[in-house]
Amino acid sequence: MRHRTRRRINSEVNLTPLIDIMTSLLAIFMLTAPMMTSGISLSLPKGDGSAMSQKQDILDISVNESGAFFLGKNEVSAGLLIPKVKALYKENPSIQIMISGDEAAPYGKIIELMSLLKVNGFEQVGLKTDLIPISEGMFIQKHTRK
Repeated sequence: MRHRTRRRINSEVNLTPLIDIMTSLLAIFMLTAPMMTSGISLSLPKGDGSAMSQKQDILDISVNESGAFFLGKNEVSAGLLIPKVKALYKENPSIQIMISGDEAAPYGKIIELMSLLKVNGFEQVGLKTDLIPISEGMFIQKHTRK
């Protein structure tokens, strides 16, 4: 008579492939997240001042070299900009408004944008700038706040 032996089912979960995938995804997100901060390509002016905390929610309004306004990657006319900003502010009242103006953008367009925001009750508006290198390997500040 044959003696039957039962094979035990291996019920252990091998976590090595899961950890490999999660590490790869983490590295991908860490590399791509800084590239997703602005919707359009701008050449920001250089400036110094106090850096803003990155913990805050920031609404970035961009002005390109031709003077067009952008919310993210979407171009928005001056007439539609304020209603969209008000809607976003209504959803999140703690949002901080930052203006990213291309250094070749008409100065008047940036002032027009700041005036539109101020007239509509948005007093705290920041201007986004690039770092000023003060010596090799050292930089002053990232953003200035008004």
